[in-house]
Amino acid sequence: MHRRALWVGLCVALSTSACVHTSAAGTAKPDLRGREVTFDEVTITGDLELDKLNDEELFAAGTSFYAAEDWAQAARYFGRICDFHQASKHRRLALYNAGLSLEKLKSWEEAFARFSELADPRGFGDALDAAFRKAEVLYHLEQYDQAVEVLTAIADRSDLGPDKRIEARVQAGVCQLEMGKKDEAEATLRAVLTFWQGLPDKDLVDDYFPAQAQFFLGEIYRLHFESMALDGTKSTAKLAEDLEYKSELLLSSQGHYLRAIRIGNGYWATAAGAMIGGLYENMYDHMVNAPAPTELSEAEREVYRTELRKKIRVLISKAISVYERTLEAAERIGASSPFVEQTRESLRRMKELLLAEAKAEEEHSPVPARPGT
Repeated sequence: MHRRALWVGLCVALSTSACVHTSAAGTAKPDLRGREVTFDEVTITGDLELDKLNDEELFAAGTSFYAAEDWAQAARYFGRICDFHQASKHRRLALYNAGLSLEKLKSWEEAFARFSELADPRGFGDALDAAFRKAEVLYHLEQYDQAVEVLTAIADRSDLGPDKRIEARVQAGVCQLEMGKKDEAEATLRAVLTFWQGLPDKDLVDDYFPAQAQFFLGEIYRLHFESMALDGTKSTAKLAEDLEYKSELLLSSQGHYLRAIRIGNGYWATAAGAMIGGLYENMYDHMVNAPAPTELSEAEREVYRTELRKKIRVLISKAISVYERTLEAAERIGASSPFVEQTRESLRRMKELLLAEAKAEEEHSPVPARPGT
């Protein structure tokens, strides 16, 4: 809820009529004509429109706005309870719902304030839920170290079920990765997957979080893969060695994405499919943009380009195949996420590129530039 304190200093110049009012005792009041009367500053706070509503009415209206996904109004009404009805039985839920509404509005600082008042990583119920939401808000505020602190406090509890502990540990690993601590993130995510694999009943845990852990292990190796540049100024042997290592990183990343898909969570399966296709796109980019080894003669460079074109076509075909299977799976399970649209656009781009490659090969021309670049 957005509230402002409006400080108003009232200075009123009164110009009265000629009549003089008297008190009941008959004493004449002082004549104020032509004189300036100054009142003390007053503070007007809150939302005057909501001032007449009690906490029950505010909560009912806030709940209605929340159900209608009118996040601004929901935050406004729930926030009024938080700020002006401290003793209300609805206040704890109002704090939580106000925080959720503000999250939807991406008002991270205000959401943090609401969740912080309620959150307790050692608590249960709404206090624990608010602690998770507080960590989420800290993530969006890029306060990753503080988020890890909250999540670790939850994950280390022995009095919680495996579902909550796994959720907290996975989210902590994601935050560590965002901090650039790849090794720590990998250790955290691998440990939580080992814990999950050892559970006698995996149905106790939402498959969202193990799939997310595998996905972000794939992300770690993808980052290593993308940072590995192919340098054409190196010798042919060294360039071949680098290409082999880059291929190994691609396969490692792809392996984790495939494991995420096999877990069966629709959201992360679609996301992982999109990222696998992206790996092949990235390999294509690196191979196209890497100059031929300088030690080759012109005739050898021509052979090199011919062989390169064959490998590039394989990469494009693999990307297309992965994207098509990802979209088929998304349609089959009814998955809807930003990754679905990203995959559809990538598939279109790769098909255009494959046609351009075929045309270039027919004309014996150099590898064409990517469409849109």
